Amino acid sequence: MSEEIREYNLNNKLIYFKDIKNNFEIWWGYDENNNLISFKNSNGYKVYWNNEHIQITEQEFKQIERIKLYLNNKKISRFELMDI
Repeated sequence: MSEEIREYNLNNKLIYFKDIKNNFEIWWGYDENNNLISFKNSNGYKVYWNNEHIQITEQEFKQIERIKLYLNNKKISRFELMDI
């Protein structure tokens, strides 16, 4: 039995890893161009990057995601925007 779980996106990029034995998890996020934009682990460590691969705050990252949703004209409620 494997002691690790790995999940990949459609572009074969690692998006999730779990070490079952040590109960440790890692998540990676990618943009529509398959560029790495976020990293977080189960210890609470988080890092975010903008499209120029400059490290940004979580608040700045969430604002960028809100703008993307708005520009894509998706029908979403104000509550969904608040949750991002």
